[in-house]
Amino acid sequence: MTAPAWTIPSVRAALEAKKVSSRELTSEFFACIERRNPELNAFLALSPDRAFAQADRIDAIIARGEQLPPLAGVPVAVKDVISTCGVRTTCGSRILENYVPPYDATAVGRLESAGAIVLGKTNCDEFAMGSSNENSAYGPVRNPVALDRVPGGSSGGSAAAVAAGLAVAALGTDTGGSIRQPGAFCGIPAMMGTYGRVSRYGLIAFASSLDRIGPFATTVRDVASILAVIAGRDSSDSTSVPVPVPDYAADLDRPVRGLRIGIPREYFGEGMDLIVRQKVEAGIRLLESLGCVPVELRMPHTDFAIATYYIVATAEASSNLARFDGVRYGLRVPGATLLDMYKKTRGRGFGSEVKRRIMLGTYALSSGYYDAYYLKAQKVRTLIARDFAEAFQQVDVIITPTSPSPAFRLGDKTDDPLQMYLADIYTVTGSLAGVPGISVPCGKTPDGLPVGLQVFGPHFGESLVLQLAYAFEQARGSSV
Repeated sequence: MTAPAWTIPSVRAALEAKKVSSRELTSEFFACIERRNPELNAFLALSPDRAFAQADRIDAIIARGEQLPPLAGVPVAVKDVISTCGVRTTCGSRILENYVPPYDATAVGRLESAGAIVLGKTNCDEFAMGSSNENSAYGPVRNPVALDRVPGGSSGGSAAAVAAGLAVAALGTDTGGSIRQPGAFCGIPAMMGTYGRVSRYGLIAFASSLDRIGPFATTVRDVASILAVIAGRDSSDSTSVPVPVPDYAADLDRPVRGLRIGIPREYFGEGMDLIVRQKVEAGIRLLESLGCVPVELRMPHTDFAIATYYIVATAEASSNLARFDGVRYGLRVPGATLLDMYKKTRGRGFGSEVKRRIMLGTYALSSGYYDAYYLKAQKVRTLIARDFAEAFQQVDVIITPTSPSPAFRLGDKTDDPLQMYLADIYTVTGSLAGVPGISVPCGKTPDGLPVGLQVFGPHFGESLVLQLAYAFEQARGSSV
């Protein structure tokens, strides 16, 4: 039984044919995790009691001959910034080292209601702040494609777990690229929906106007199946939108001939690795061969996206992380006074990148600087969103690289935060605009490192994004 071969349809078929029980399949995945996780460090916590209880429920449904739910028996992993009742949730931080949530995030509850089996929690950059998974307080994750390389961040543990066959699918979060970029680095499809498409209830916030929960899987069809389960209005999250959720998987086979694909000039400029450019351009030619119509675009405010993102996101992080003060939950380091306790707790509990972003955000929000930085960044964010709105009047989808380079080596960029931030240069734009996006594999470098192609769609255009990504995946094979 080879774990990486499992997909949602193959799990269902095996269970229905009684070739394997849900308990046996779950045991196989835990055995695989035990073998591989010591070198990958993808999982921070496992939940065997919860997993086997769910597996037994699935086996009981099969024994009764009842209809299986859509994700019956599918082993999944959950990023450690998403709350899981009774299962430790650390956000990759020492400050929440022993925190056990008393409730499930809505997305987790919906997965389990659909029959999925939660294996455990995956490693991530601390509070989802990073592009390499090297900011975790519990050590970096290693890319299963090349162990000396990063898996991307911040959802590197989820991407590595799926790519290594330690889970059939996983949940990550994307604030500025933290689903799509790890998907590209690990060579698997990875998607964020429109802001508001998936409930954020139970997600421990980094930047509330940017954070989104989304799926990793080994096929676009599986990504579509997971998204269909977790999407939809949630009364516990006022930012979730009451827009009907289509049957994404049913739409995948629709023809893509005649779709207008936008190629924005600004995404193919300086700083892109030559091999990435060649693979993405080959991917565009493949889409043309399927009948898609390329349209060159200008998105003039793209160059301001990184600066804008790192003001908006850090300002919101400064506000959101103020709650971690040692008073109510998490780490508490005693001090002579209340202020001393605050300082010692936050000083010991937060890592250097989180401290950096809190300080940047606090500065941007401070008296005398708010208008010059935060307010101006919000205005530029509006211009970036307008670029997308105008582009989607001319095209159906937008095609870009996911990342300017393949996965870089562990330690290569840890001493240069700006270079690390630039790893998200092609993903933060869609985050600021609130549009959906997916990264799909579009080939490998000569030394075997995956390259990702990114597809953006209009607001609530997930079906279109998935449709094009699926057509690309089916046509690609090893041709690019």
